[in-house]
Amino acid sequence: MPIGYVLRRVGVFLLVIWAAASINFAIPRLSPVDPVRESLLKVTSLGASQGEMDVLTQTFSARFGLDQPVWKQYLTYLSDLAQANLGYSISFYPARVADLIVVALPWTIVLVGLATLLSFVIGTVIGAFMAWSVVPRTIKVIGPPLLTLSAIPYYLLGLILIYLFAFLTKVFPLGGGYSVGMAPEMTPEFLGDALRHAILPALSIVLADMGGWALGMRGMMVTVQGEDFMTLAEAKGLNPGRIFLRYGVRNAILPQFTSLALSMGRVVSGAILVEIVFAYPGVGNLLYQAIRSFDYFVIYGVAFMLIVAIGLATLILDLMLPVLDPRIAY
Repeated sequence: MPIGYVLRRVGVFLLVIWAAASINFAIPRLSPVDPVRESLLKVTSLGASQGEMDVLTQTFSARFGLDQPVWKQYLTYLSDLAQANLGYSISFYPARVADLIVVALPWTIVLVGLATLLSFVIGTVIGAFMAWSVVPRTIKVIGPPLLTLSAIPYYLLGLILIYLFAFLTKVFPLGGGYSVGMAPEMTPEFLGDALRHAILPALSIVLADMGGWALGMRGMMVTVQGEDFMTLAEAKGLNPGRIFLRYGVRNAILPQFTSLALSMGRVVSGAILVEIVFAYPGVGNLLYQAIRSFDYFVIYGVAFMLIVAIGLATLILDLMLPVLDPRIAY
């Protein structure tokens, strides 16, 4: 791979990170709400006078650097990001933003990451079979229901699943990451309880995503079947299974991997509304709570982590696709 190509890709990656980080800095500040005063109002006694509230607001604003001119805050923000310093949370001071993310991130990676991979594998396999002529009729029949489910948002499927399996039948818990009273630790009891709480939110993601993966793979398989190399393979009398896997799936699956790489980049943000509906303790729920409380630094930290994840996924994809398919290099 030419070194110039790699340098251009890395340069574009850094430019995208800077531009997205700048937008990330600007958007929360469009709100006229003072985040420090909002946080203080939640924890300060109702008897505090206006003068005392003003003094506290000025003190904490200076502590977080919010009393500086916006251009100076922006330079400090970029400098801190370059040093991987996400600062302190306004709402949960003195907790550091990085610590809050480290606590929430494993929940999101396990839930959304595994659900995305599961929906990708199942949807891709079903989509490939849907486009192939020599398959059981059952495979083709399940296509319309899958596409119907893919049109329903995550959170709406989640509400339906909660009503059916947590409210009516009480098979699964209503929400949360684990039962009240349990301590998060690597024990069989806790892991089993956490798995039971994760089934419904994961199922809502899998059901909503499978149809999209199946539709994309089916379209690519239909396109591939019209290629000359497929006709040649059939004319040679090759085994249908080999034609299906080596000639059909192998050439049709590259766009699926492209979409998967971008989807995995979004995993760190979680299916935000799913985590909110199920009160799941992941990064998506953390971002939602930060937006509600105007916690600038948590919003910056989560959004920047999402930006870097998607940017890295795209960069790796740009560098790997010419290796997987040399035709792309031309």
